[in-house]
Amino acid sequence: MRTKPIAASAYSDSKPHYEILNGLRGVAALMVIFYHIFEAFATSPFDQKFNHGYLAVDFFFVLSGFVIAYAYDDRWGKMSTKDFFKRRLIRLHPLIVIGFVFGAITFLIQGSVKWNGSPTPLSMVMLATLLSLFLIPAYPGAGYEVRGNAEMFPLNGPTWSLFFEYIGNILYAIMLRRINTKALATLVLVSGVGLAYFSISGMSGYGHLGVGWSLADNNFLGGMLRVIFSFSIGQLLSRTFKPIKIRGAFWFTSLVIVVLLAMPYVTGEATMWINGIYDAVVVIFVFPFLVFLGASGKTTDKFTTKMCKFMGDISYPLYIVHYPFMYLFYAWIWKNGYTFAQTWHVAVLLIISCILLAYLVLKLYDIPVRRYLTKKFMKK
Repeated sequence: MRTKPIAASAYSDSKPHYEILNGLRGVAALMVIFYHIFEAFATSPFDQKFNHGYLAVDFFFVLSGFVIAYAYDDRWGKMSTKDFFKRRLIRLHPLIVIGFVFGAITFLIQGSVKWNGSPTPLSMVMLATLLSLFLIPAYPGAGYEVRGNAEMFPLNGPTWSLFFEYIGNILYAIMLRRINTKALATLVLVSGVGLAYFSISGMSGYGHLGVGWSLADNNFLGGMLRVIFSFSIGQLLSRTFKPIKIRGAFWFTSLVIVVLLAMPYVTGEATMWINGIYDAVVVIFVFPFLVFLGASGKTTDKFTTKMCKFMGDISYPLYIVHYPFMYLFYAWIWKNGYTFAQTWHVAVLLIISCILLAYLVLKLYDIPVRRYLTKKFMKK
């Protein structure tokens, strides 16, 4: 259903928005939580039971390209590039800040040690926090790469995708919005071929697209391919969108997303390219089609409408605040050698707690802060 935009919307202040797409963003965010839970019990992607949650990032990028193009493509005569960047900073950065605050606190609770057990000086924790607040990534081996596992943002790992989200927004403002539809389609084609090659050829090391979270190896290249393709195809879809009639779009597309992201590793280590094909097909073909279906559909009952709104509201805060507590969960699991069968009840409690925390952060911090920043820095 297209309704008036909520305060957290990425859409234009005056345009209606796609409620189902908001709901799907929440479904994908929840699948990320499940994916991270099962990471605690895996030794590699090959034996992780809930394996493809990392593809939710590509779905987020397609959604972002679609809704940003929908919201802003026809506003550039009335809105400057500076105003666009201010809007995006106000929308995204307050939660980035609180995510890193939680990350620093939980790292200190964990004992300020790297995964190999060596201590990290408080000065490096403070430096990591400061640099992270400005989205300055850590390079492998740097003193402020405090966990020692080569994460770009070791205090809150998933923030790497916001780093690339910002790149996507910059590319949109300076280039993508200016090029014609034919040129945009060419970019989609070229970047899609590059993304498929990256995935199928095994450039990630595991025959998958779970890359971008580090500056090591081919991660940055993979992250750029992911955001360029997904963001541009989302914009192309917005430009050419012609809805069809579809019933039950939210529930159908939600089920497909859950199945796709929960899929175990396809085949095994000897045939990683097959898993690479799976990732490429899902990102290049299935996700854009799901966004098309979600944008075409409408909610027809109060329960679905409320579900979409709730899931959309908590999607971004849930994604950005959950991982600092996953670090604590991982440390506890690995220290004691627990199995999933021994700790499933703790995992359930962790998921529920993260949802509750996301809701509280949204209501008590994110919305008030963005309302204040909008009033202070945006033109009347």
